[in-house]
Amino acid sequence: SFYTGAMACARDLSFQDLETDEIDLAVISPNDPQAMAKYAAECQELGIPYLYDPSQQIVRLAGEDLREGLEGCGLLVVNDYEFELLREKTGLSAEAIQHTPARACVVTLGAEGSRIWAKGGIYDIPAVPPQRAGDPTGIGDAFRAGLIKGLALGLSWDLGARMGALAATYALEQTGPQSHRYTLADFVTRFREHFDDDQALDVLLRC
Repeated sequence: SFYTGAMACARDLSFQDLETDEIDLAVISPNDPQAMAKYAAECQELGIPYLYDPSQQIVRLAGEDLREGLEGCGLLVVNDYEFELLREKTGLSAEAIQHTPARACVVTLGAEGSRIWAKGGIYDIPAVPPQRAGDPTGIGDAFRAGLIKGLALGLSWDLGARMGALAATYALEQTGPQSHRYTLADFVTRFREHFDDDQALDVLLRC
């Protein structure tokens, strides 16, 4: 059996109770399906930009709820398998899903990296080879964290997604979703072993 824990109370929480002027980006990720639909509707009503990450709950969410969550999001982030499930559940074409988010659709492709459909074009992002193969649990979350950090710093889609790729590899090299760790200096040094950032990541060293 599955113990829902605090997720059982998720539908009782509301963005209406928050100071929404202070919210730059909300992340709607796997949760109680009713809560996920509620959060998407509230973000749209309140004008809060959000990243939509339905992933494991795609199978439990109704097609209509998925379409509504997708149509109001700024960013969609899923893996390639979840993308196909999303297409089947919503009845939308692949092209429609790729171009519906206000800012970008991001699909991770495992060892093949990721692809981004953004308003400025399509970006193919390579994966960072791991130094050792550990546990893939949590690598999607790590990728999103790196991507969001890059966007928060005002970096390009290309650099932000490459930050996500490296963050994902750090997670992959360890056992468990939160066992990895690194300093910002370590991160920048390793990033530059694989990618050219033209010193853009110096901003991390000033954090």
